[in-house]
Amino acid sequence: MRRVLFHIILPGAVFFSALAALCPASAQTWTQTSAPSTNWYAVASSASGDKLVAVGNGIYTSTNSGVTWTLTSAPNNNYWQGVASSADGVKLAAAQNGGGIYTSTNSGATWTQQTNAPNLGWNGVASSTDGGKLVVIVFGGGIYTSTNSGAIWNQTSASNQEWYAVASSADGTKLVAAGGNVVSPNSLRQVYISTDSGSTWAQTSLPSAEWESVACSADGTKLMAGEYSGLSTVFTSTNSGITWSSNKVSSPYNLSWSSVAMSADGSKLVAVNWAGGFLSSLSSIYTSTNSGATWQTNNAPNKTWNSVACSADGGKLVAVVGYGGSIYTSQTTLSPQLHGSPASTNLTLAWTVPSTNFVLQQSTDLSSWSPVTNPPVLNLTNLQNQVTLPSSNSSGFYRLKTP
Repeated sequence: MRRVLFHIILPGAVFFSALAALCPASAQTWTQTSAPSTNWYAVASSASGDKLVAVGNGIYTSTNSGVTWTLTSAPNNNYWQGVASSADGVKLAAAQNGGGIYTSTNSGATWTQQTNAPNLGWNGVASSTDGGKLVVIVFGGGIYTSTNSGAIWNQTSASNQEWYAVASSADGTKLVAAGGNVVSPNSLRQVYISTDSGSTWAQTSLPSAEWESVACSADGTKLMAGEYSGLSTVFTSTNSGITWSSNKVSSPYNLSWSSVAMSADGSKLVAVNWAGGFLSSLSSIYTSTNSGATWQTNNAPNKTWNSVACSADGGKLVAVVGYGGSIYTSQTTLSPQLHGSPASTNLTLAWTVPSTNFVLQQSTDLSSWSPVTNPPVLNLTNLQNQVTLPSSNSSGFYRLKTP
């Protein structure tokens, strides 16, 4: 195990150091889970990647990163189009095409239809990390939001269009959505952003195209949009959608990005290709570890991938296949970066919620280590674990380490 040492000097000459444990990343492999073969439409993940929820002919959940799946009590039909999860995987929301919106407050054990939501052509749903703010799009309609976990819904100012995808920041303030003109179904689509929880929307500078998928970092500054008709291009933004950069994926074929996802900090990206199931020579899943600057192919099978999701650190991936497909998962042991924020009276240590268990340890001599007893607190605005320690007149070293 390699470790990186960095130093923090607090006011008053109080000295701290921190060690971040680094584990070498293993080669990425994809494993078919025990999920039944059906037409899977969408999937969502908790921050840790342990709790998953997928919609197909019914709603299925997993509490062990996809090893096993359980059919829930939600209506068992093939109208489910979108699903979202809170950071802890406790609050879930699922949308049916013409069948209403359902929510769960116990990780999918029971479901409640939200009668205040009209029965429309719901096509996708996104959630804040606490599950309180929800946003749902309508195919051939508008965009609706809720600030109380789905009990009350309000239509936003977004125009009635063929909305295809939506994503939310951790606090639900910043939203990104892709849609096209419902009057002219063959017209190209645009990508829109909102910085006030959906109250107002603005079209971005992205060119008109068949935008099919969008993703958003925890703080809403990094965005990603995938195109469907085959430009082989994923666009990214680092300023909440004000400007965009083209990230062309190297491929001999045009790729149709049906779904994209990103880690909480926006550094790790994953995009799945819907057309891979029809052209055996196509690479179906691509990943990036540098915010889209470069992309790598993966040894995932060539399938008609419909949806992909990832844990907060991007270490655990889950993707679903349509047309009688299954659910696949991939896991890579990542190296959480330990950040320190000194103040005059305390030190705050923070790291993104890891998909692999890490514990915070302390030492005075770099030889003998002991666990930090202060429990980490999850910051829902950036999906980071935070531990605040009082300053002292002595030096200290800190590290993250697997048990």
